[in-house]
Amino acid sequence: MAALHSSLLFPPNLFSLTTPSTSSTHAIYYLRPSTTHFPPLLTARRRFRRPFAVAEQATVSEAARRLYVGNIPRTVTNDELSKIVQEHGVVEKAEVMYDKYSGRSRRFAFVTMKTVEDANAVIEKLNGTEIGGREIKVNITEKPLSTVETSLLQAEESEFVDSPHKVYVGNLAKTVTTDTLKTFFSEKGKVLSAKVSRVPGTSKSSGYGFVTFSSEEDVEAAISSFNNSLLEGQKIRVNKA
Repeated sequence: MAALHSSLLFPPNLFSLTTPSTSSTHAIYYLRPSTTHFPPLLTARRRFRRPFAVAEQATVSEAARRLYVGNIPRTVTNDELSKIVQEHGVVEKAEVMYDKYSGRSRRFAFVTMKTVEDANAVIEKLNGTEIGGREIKVNITEKPLSTVETSLLQAEESEFVDSPHKVYVGNLAKTVTTDTLKTFFSEKGKVLSAKVSRVPGTSKSSGYGFVTFSSEEDVEAAISSFNNSLLEGQKIRVNKA
C-alpha cells in the first residue's frame, strides 16, 4: 500500500523513498528529492534569461557603431557616402537625411558600421577631412534626448502651421530659437508660424528653419528685406521653400 500511495501522490523521478535504518522494528520512510530531476530545471532558468542579456548587449553595441557625419555637400547620396566610408571599415547602412518640406539634403547623415573598431577607425580617418570642399564632422551619434526634451520638441513641431506661402531660412546661428525666428520676420509681414529644424533625436539646431506667411506678398517682402541680413551675428539666406 505504501508503494501505491507514494506513486499516486508523487510523480516518478521527482522523489525517492529512503529508510535510515533496517534494524528498527518499524521502517520509517523519508521523502527525498531526486538528485537527477532538478538540474534540468536550473538549466532551463538560465536559458530563459539569456535572450534579454543578448538583446541589451546588441542595443549598446549598435549605439557605439552608429556615426553622425555632418557638413556634407548637398549632392552626396547614400551610395556615394557609403563608398567613401567603406574605405576605412565595413558599412552596414548609410543614410543621408533630407528635409521633408524642401526635399533637399540636410547636409548630414548617419552611418552604421559593422563593428565598434570600424566606427572608431572612420572617426580617426575622416573627421576633419574634406568632401567636395567641405570639412566634415564625424563622431558617435548624439546622446539621446530626455523625456522632457522630447516632449518640448514634439510640442514645438505640432504647433507649426504649414502654408504654401513659406520661406526657407539658412545659415542660422545655433542660438536662434523658433520664437527668435518668428519675431525677426514679423517686422515685414504677417507670420503664421516658424520653426528651427533640429538634428533628429537631439535638441541641436540643424542651422536652418522655415517661416510661413498669410500671403505671397509677405513672402516676397521677407526675401527682399532679410536675405543676407544679420541675425544674431550670422548672415542668413532667405528664399522660397
